[in-house]
Amino acid sequence: MYVRHVWRGCLITGLVALVTGLVVDKARGVQPGQPPAPGGVEAMQVLTRGPVHEAFAGAVTFDPEAGLLVRERPPQAIEELPPDQRLEGDNVTWIPGYWAWDDERTDFLWVSGIWRNLPPGRQWVPGYWGLSGPDFQWISGYWADAQVSEIEYLPEPPATVEAGPNSDAPSADQTWLPGSWVWNENRYAWRPGFWSAVQPNWVWTPAHYVYTPRGYVFIDGYWDYPVARRGVLFAPVYFSSGTYAQRGFSYSPRTVINLGAFVDNLFMRPRYQHYYFGDYYAANYHDAGFFPSYSVNSGRYGYDPIFAHERWRNRQDSAWEQQVATTYRHRRDHAEARPPRIWTSPGASGVGDVVSAVRNLVGVSLDQASRSQDSAWRFQAIDQTERERLGQHGREIQRFRDQRQQLETQAAAAATDPVRRSEPTRVRLPTSPIAAKPTVRPDRDYTPPKTHAAPPLDMFVRPQPRTDRSTDQPPRHTTLRPPLDTPKPQPQPKVERPETPRGQPQPQPKMERPEMPRGQSQPQPKVERPETRSRDRKPAGPPASGAKPDEDKSPGKGKGKGKS
Repeated sequence: MYVRHVWRGCLITGLVALVTGLVVDKARGVQPGQPPAPGGVEAMQVLTRGPVHEAFAGAVTFDPEAGLLVRERPPQAIEELPPDQRLEGDNVTWIPGYWAWDDERTDFLWVSGIWRNLPPGRQWVPGYWGLSGPDFQWISGYWADAQVSEIEYLPEPPATVEAGPNSDAPSADQTWLPGSWVWNENRYAWRPGFWSAVQPNWVWTPAHYVYTPRGYVFIDGYWDYPVARRGVLFAPVYFSSGTYAQRGFSYSPRTVINLGAFVDNLFMRPRYQHYYFGDYYAANYHDAGFFPSYSVNSGRYGYDPIFAHERWRNRQDSAWEQQVATTYRHRRDHAEARPPRIWTSPGASGVGDVVSAVRNLVGVSLDQASRSQDSAWRFQAIDQTERERLGQHGREIQRFRDQRQQLETQAAAAATDPVRRSEPTRVRLPTSPIAAKPTVRPDRDYTPPKTHAAPPLDMFVRPQPRTDRSTDQPPRHTTLRPPLDTPKPQPQPKVERPETPRGQPQPQPKMERPEMPRGQSQPQPKVERPETRSRDRKPAGPPASGAKPDEDKSPGKGKGKGKS
């Protein structure tokens, strides 16, 4: 869809799956000497599409819902070690990966950990798989205020009334920020959207809510880095059954996703509260709730700050947004124009020279990126001791995740009756192991702008309960359905009609009309109306017996919407 250059000098239009340039055992994270997977199945597949780590880019939805449900129990988190090279930076840290559900495989895949330049003033609260009856439900992670030690759980927010800009932009350097409901004096009040100046080196994540088993958590708006400055995103992987359960197994991601191509192939799945990248172009993905990012801000289901920032960067090109939509439609209708789904080694059997060139010209390995003089980032090597310390850091994050799950599960169990669940409650949560340090650099690249001054609350907007979801987004996700990328249905058989003699027109139903004397015009069909005394006046007396006076059928009367 739209391409941005992260590593300067790279002109890439496809999805980026990087050549690792490493030995197979190390690249796959499988310890030497382990037996191959049964049945000749690869122990691990490096995927060039899939869900995006929530800590790298979190979805903003207007009417958040409970996460998707799966019947299968998610595996225990694997032993994931960070790569032996890290990004330089005062606020760069390693955030481990997690299991995510793959609808088409009807199995879990691993969303690899990331190097993340932490957004200023925020702490990461990781997501988890929780029990919901006989199923398992994904509860999303979020970036909380680093100064907050208590989490407030609120009743379900009303249906959004955000409908986009209500006026033209004051200038090309301003972008629309959507409105949201805010808990105010024991009720929800509407905070309208507004135009605001764009900051070239920063992306504003607007206020939104995240669902939890106890209630909804309000995340106020905050500044984050543009995609090119957020860190290093590694490719997700799929392990064959039993591979990660072997004794002594560990995994270290080595396959990097080029963020320019990542932005060019970005989708949002509001039902799962996730971004997705890669090949989700087939028409039935849209039906299943995967929306191209350019269409999110024009809909009623969410807001994409990444696309909003890219649109501002291309503000001088009036045709840019239309070109993005055209590119999406072309890839939707032409499978050969879509990016590959699985990374294939250059020497893999059955892969032609042309295909290999396409797959391997789209990026560089982590080792090559760290040595590049054109990289937007600078890397530094870390020794084994530092890697082990970071591995321990990952276990601390896992314990923090478990603490969150326990607290929210207990709070939900203690509020079973509807009255109590409709009341807000506060729960003290330990400080996250992933929290941004105070900014020490005075330059504008690391010191965020001032927080937006939002308009006053509009107390005249009446909260309305949510209604059924639109047909654009199915009320139930696609778990355990057949693969989404299925062939289009065959056309229906043609209905045969009785043949008529060649040259003879198809007979039309005959309209019986009374004969009129020659020279007299044909009368028009008579419309029955109440008897009137003159052409423009109604009778002053009552209607005839059995008749009713005309009702006022002016458009909208009795059916108009309330003030919103």
